[in-house]
Amino acid sequence: MSHTIILGAGLIGAALAYRLTQTGERVTVIEAGLPAGAASGRSFGWINASFSLNEAHFALRVAGMAAHRRLAADLPGLHHETGCLWWEELGPAFHATADRLQAAGYPLQRLTRAGALAAEPALARPPDEALLFPTEAWVDPAALTHALLAASGALVLTGLAARPDAGDGGICGVETPLGPVAADRVVLATGTATPGLLEPLGLSLPMLHRPGLMLRTRPVGLRLRRILAAPEQEVRQDETGRLYAPAAAYHQSDTGQNLADPVGQARETLARIAGLLGLPGLVAEVVTHAERPVPGDGLPVVGPVEAVPGLWLAVLHSGVTLAAIVAEALAAEITGQGEEPLLAPLRPARLVG
Repeated sequence: MSHTIILGAGLIGAALAYRLTQTGERVTVIEAGLPAGAASGRSFGWINASFSLNEAHFALRVAGMAAHRRLAADLPGLHHETGCLWWEELGPAFHATADRLQAAGYPLQRLTRAGALAAEPALARPPDEALLFPTEAWVDPAALTHALLAASGALVLTGLAARPDAGDGGICGVETPLGPVAADRVVLATGTATPGLLEPLGLSLPMLHRPGLMLRTRPVGLRLRRILAAPEQEVRQDETGRLYAPAAAYHQSDTGQNLADPVGQARETLARIAGLLGLPGLVAEVVTHAERPVPGDGLPVVGPVEAVPGLWLAVLHSGVTLAAIVAEALAAEITGQGEEPLLAPLRPARLVG
């Protein structure tokens, strides 16, 4: 039995630990902070393929949705396939998106104003037309992370900084303040911390600066049936009645690098939600900041690092949609079951140097 160390106990690291231990691999997860303490615990939690950057990315996201359903069969109660009501784009762009997704076989329904209101009666201002994506879902990424770690049986070490340790033949484990830990391979599922861990190895990984704010309200009496993706705001609701919303419109394609006024952005987000749902007096319970782990070309970086045998990367956004499929694919590759074609365009060699 070989030994894999996963650095990072976010959703990606937890999902990989779960899938690897199912193959009989001995797995240790090492986290400098707490599980889901960074981007994974501060995410909107939307699982979808209605957003994508290219055809290969779309195929991966579709596969990610299916992989989440497989995961939900193992860990019931965490996957909420509510569907999404979408009118994030308007006019010709709306119809172009609908036509593109329909041609690709993506499940959708084209709705009139009456249909949109029937699909989501909570809307104060229903759009003239909308798309219903019935198979899209949401999860609480932090809850799923903890469930995966518990179900994996992996040894989880938290509050312990670690870095890859490589000799002439490649990876031999990790170095920690408490001493070295030997391993056959090391996987970096460390998000925005990855470039700093690669630097001592003489490697670099360009990352985009993509700060984000996630807002959670106090519970409200109104009940949403769907995830909503409107031009002004995306929003969903959990079982307790709390609303979750990113502070940036079009947050999946957000290229913003400036959070100069987070208090003002939070207030504006509350105002947009209030207008969308007719809910005056909304109160933010918490607003969290996170640096989204976006590699330099916007696409995931997944697989072995050719320059350092035994070193693997799993750095990606959106980690929520893609965690389940990346974990399945990497677990298969690490244990010698063959390469996953879906990962071919995403290999570290294109960016790591």
